[in-house]
Amino acid sequence: MKVFLDFTSKGNGASVVRIIPYAALHFMTYERYRGWILDNYSFMGSGPIIDLLAGSASGGTAVICTYPLDLARTKLAYQVTDTRTNFRSGIRSLYPQPAYNGIRDVLTSVYREGGIRGLYRGVGPTLTGILPYAGLKFYIYEVLKLHVPEEHQKSIAMHLSCGAVAGLFGQTFTYPLDVVRRQMQVESLQCSTIQGGTRYRNTLDGLTTIARNQGWRQLFAGLSINYIKMVPSVAVGFASYDMMKVWLRIPPRQKSQTVSS
Repeated sequence: MKVFLDFTSKGNGASVVRIIPYAALHFMTYERYRGWILDNYSFMGSGPIIDLLAGSASGGTAVICTYPLDLARTKLAYQVTDTRTNFRSGIRSLYPQPAYNGIRDVLTSVYREGGIRGLYRGVGPTLTGILPYAGLKFYIYEVLKLHVPEEHQKSIAMHLSCGAVAGLFGQTFTYPLDVVRRQMQVESLQCSTIQGGTRYRNTLDGLTTIARNQGWRQLFAGLSINYIKMVPSVAVGFASYDMMKVWLRIPPRQKSQTVSS
């Protein structure tokens, strides 16, 4: 029996299923956390620092609520495939058999093997990465908007540009944590893990081990490809978020931030 990693788009369905509740929770809880901080800690003002804190908290909340779907997405995309022999009409042929048949199969299999703890395998580095990433993303986005002339505040191009820059900086600073997260999520599928237990004890151990054994550049492997995915994604997300607030006639808050800052 041969084993190889199946790098296909099988995790795309899980990505679509996950991103809807994730984005909804991310932006909804951001507004809730921001309002709560303003109501209870008024001495902090209403500047972008509030967006940093609220963004971090909302990112952590969205991750915790949707993490099993993120785990399923990763396992489907990087699953091990067994190559089994099949005989038909006297002809020997090989048919790859995927380890999982879908999202439900991944979740039930992981839960059966490791319970709730198994479903949240790798959540540590995910939270470690999402807290600064989500916070920086909202912080940079709101800071950039403060410097946009008032006549361009409702421009879709402005929202897309500010969102793209926010996504670019956020991804660059936190990408090494994402590398460790991916490796921890799929380590149970690696032959080396099957032979000898857990590869990384925690996030810090993962970072130091990769840097020591593979070089620090490996912590940024694939970053340029990730830019192609995440930068436009963040830009469209922020633009849609602000446009929805305009359509729902939610009052802007840039003027109060400028005064307080």
